[in-house]
Amino acid sequence: MLIRSKLLYICTPFKNDILFMLIINVKDEESIDRALKRYKRKFQSTGLLKELRRRKNFTKPSVKRRNEILNAEYRQKMYGDKA
Repeated sequence: MLIRSKLLYICTPFKNDILFMLIINVKDEESIDRALKRYKRKFQSTGLLKELRRRKNFTKPSVKRRNEILNAEYRQKMYGDKA
């Protein structure tokens, strides 16, 4: 973490073999806690952590497709047309 001239630069893990950096503008009279809170929100919106967790274990395409079908059937049964 580096704070320079009211900008907060935070380097995060790699994404597509490129260092992923978020830049947060620190406003006048703003505490570092508030800036970190904005960073956390921005980091979560990028979906990087979700992507890293997804890549942690390999899932075969057939298993992935089967899970999609089972989830669709469940959603249709629970929330589908009640006619």
